Amino acid sequence: MATAVVDGISTRYEVRGEGPPLLMFSPGGFDATLDKWTTIASYSRVRLLHHLERCFQCIVFDRRETGESGGRVEIVSWTDYVRQGFGLLEHLGIRRAHVMGGCMGCSIAIAFGVAYPETTLSLLLWWPVGGARYRINSQRRFAEHVAFVTQHGLAAVVALAKTGEQSFGQDPRGGPWVAVLRRDEGFAAAYARQDVDRYVRLVSDMGRTLVDRDTAPGAGAEDLLRLQIPALIVPGHDASHATSAARYLEECLPRSEYWDVPTGEQTEQNAPARVLEFLRGIEASAIS
Repeated sequence: MATAVVDGISTRYEVRGEGPPLLMFSPGGFDATLDKWTTIASYSRVRLLHHLERCFQCIVFDRRETGESGGRVEIVSWTDYVRQGFGLLEHLGIRRAHVMGGCMGCSIAIAFGVAYPETTLSLLLWWPVGGARYRINSQRRFAEHVAFVTQHGLAAVVALAKTGEQSFGQDPRGGPWVAVLRRDEGFAAAYARQDVDRYVRLVSDMGRTLVDRDTAPGAGAEDLLRLQIPALIVPGHDASHATSAARYLEECLPRSEYWDVPTGEQTEQNAPARVLEFLRGIEASAIS
């Protein structure tokens, strides 16, 4: 593992394999560590990373506020997540890359394409988050954290983080910075000294900013419709990854391909092959 300081925040990353660069925004919601590509059931079952690293230079990393990456108390937006990925490419001296997102990482990937179209060779969107239930459940987590802070204070959040192992998604009381609180004593001390009212407003605004629609968040339809980047969309089908969110991205991305295969039929035999077929097609087009 290696570490880079990106946008003033420590970022743990790993480069696996050789070949054209593939920047990978991890799945896992608010616990998007680099290992989620191999530990979450829907990814370990199809062994995507195992197959991709044989042909591509896969850049995986802990999203800010998760794992061993650092964080900063602010209204974190999709743009902030994008800045981390772009800064990591700069750190590695990479000018152009394929960009992949899993789960919540899909929202960052499309925001990355909108912000840096000249850097983005293609978009790979595996199980995009979205749908009404995703919005409702996500905003409920922020509300539950706010309620806990209002009742018990920020010191109680730090104490909870130190005694537990659950992520924000698993136990909303710990909040979006729970992983950093657990690992960084200086960060935890500064966190506990904050003004509670200001913090509550910040967290409430962050929840509304990140999950602001009943379809795939991350970038507006007008921006996506103008995006001339090849994209492959692989749909999910559950409370966090509504198929409607994947269909929305198909509608909005002019050069998208939609892999219309039910989740139960996405296997190690067909899924990596479809992804590699797409990526190799982009590479072949670039050469010709």
